[in-house]
Amino acid sequence: MELHPPVNRRRQGNTTVRVMLGAAFAAAVLAAAPSRAEDAVVTYKSLAPDVAFDLARAALAQCRKDGFQVAVVVIDRFGQPLVMLRDRYAGLGARATAKGKAWTAVNFGHDTSELLKNIHDGQLSPGLASLPNVVMLSGGLVIESGGSMLGGVGVAGAPGGDKDEACAKAGLAAIRDKLDF
Repeated sequence: MELHPPVNRRRQGNTTVRVMLGAAFAAAVLAAAPSRAEDAVVTYKSLAPDVAFDLARAALAQCRKDGFQVAVVVIDRFGQPLVMLRDRYAGLGARATAKGKAWTAVNFGHDTSELLKNIHDGQLSPGLASLPNVVMLSGGLVIESGGSMLGGVGVAGAPGGDKDEACAKAGLAAIRDKLDF
C-alpha cells in the first residue's frame, strides 16, 4: 500500500486535477504569518463601563443644571454603545442624535465641532455630512487618554450644539482623573 499526501481531485473536462492541499495551505499560512511576535497580537486601552456611566451621569447633570433635557451616549473605540442616558423630557430623536455625534467623533478622530469648523473653512468636504451614520453637529467628543482613543461621547437635546458640547466637556472633566494613566 502506497501512502500519498492528501489530495483533492476535481474533474476538469476529461482530466483529473490533483491539488496538494496540505502544501498549498502551509505555503499560504507561512506567507501570511507575522514576521515578529509583537505583530501577532494587538493590544488597546478600553473605557470601563463604570467610568463611561460616570461620564454620562456628569454630562446629564450639567445639562440639567443648565435647564436642558438631553440624551447622552458613550461609545467605545469601535462605535459600540457602553451607556445611554435619556432625560425624561428629552426629544424623541435625542438618543439617536447623541449616538450619531459620538460615532462621528470616533470615526473621524476629532470632536464634531472641530469637524464642522473644518467643513466651513473648506478643509473638509461638505459631502462628509451626508455619509451614513454621520451626525455633523456639535456635541460629539473623542475620549482620549495616554495617547489612545478610548471612545466617544455625544450629547443631544439642548438648544444648540455648543450647549450640548459644554455638557459633554463637563462629563469628561468629571472623569479626567480616572483616565490619566
